[in-house]
Amino acid sequence: MLDPTIIFEDESFFVVDKPTGWISNDASTTTTQPVIQTWVRENFDYPLKGDKEYRDGLVHRLDKETSGILLVAKTKQVFEALQGQFKERVVKKTYVALVHGKVEPQEGVVDQPVGRLPWRKDRFGVLPGGRDAVTNYKVVSNHTDKITNEQYSLLELTPKTGRTHQIRIHAKHIGHPLVSDTFYAGRKTARKDRMWCPRLFLHAQGISFVHPTSGESVFFKSKLPFDLKTSLQKREK
Repeated sequence: MLDPTIIFEDESFFVVDKPTGWISNDASTTTTQPVIQTWVRENFDYPLKGDKEYRDGLVHRLDKETSGILLVAKTKQVFEALQGQFKERVVKKTYVALVHGKVEPQEGVVDQPVGRLPWRKDRFGVLPGGRDAVTNYKVVSNHTDKITNEQYSLLELTPKTGRTHQIRIHAKHIGHPLVSDTFYAGRKTARKDRMWCPRLFLHAQGISFVHPTSGESVFFKSKLPFDLKTSLQKREK
């Protein structure tokens, strides 16, 4: 398993590139698995180190199989400022995902409320009365399996909100579930996917926000990881 890397660091925050397989937050049920919060605490010295109330500065999270950018604040003031930007939707995050089927139109918006399913507490879905959730998407490229002729679309997605599993749920809702999504693509489909793409094809590629100290707009980007790049190459354009 790959180790996390630091994309950027200054006196205010770290920008961490999280590999797949790493859990974001410390939790008693996940002590045997690698955790970003623990890794940052054990490898760096900064004011929020060891502060459980502020999660050692971890501002937000990504699912275990999702790779990409995470922000870690070094001070309480920066932590609160960045969380405020998330709440006010100043922070803009961009994801890359490979989904089943040919997505049309080439650009669109999914505006559907998301909530926890009453009949399955570990799953979320489009739910009347759920929390508002909006995801913008555009098609980057289309791919076809050379043997089965199955079609796939590589998407760039920009969620306006940050609901749990939002991108995965919205993709399923429009009939294009993410490749290797064991929760929302269906067991049979996910099993077939994992023969050539061993994990969820979802990567937090970019993030932009206002620097909490300088007030300048900043942008950070993470390259598509080798495992996803390799899986994508197995689909012919």
